[in-house]
Amino acid sequence: MTKVVVTNGNVDGALRKFKVKVARSGVPSELKKRKHYEKPGVKRREAKKEMIRNSKKRHRD
Repeated sequence: MTKVVVTNGNVDGALRKFKVKVARSGVPSELKKRKHYEKPGVKRREAKKEMIRNSKKRHRD
């Protein structure tokens, strides 16, 4: 559970810190992954496409 302490009544700052902590913990990406079921073959295909895309980016001149 992510907790943030509000100091000097600064709720906006605490909310900003909370959002950063939640984003770093990976909750939004995990939620996005679990929203719809993806078949294992589709996962592999997408992962392969991603690897090819990253490889092309790295070897670009």
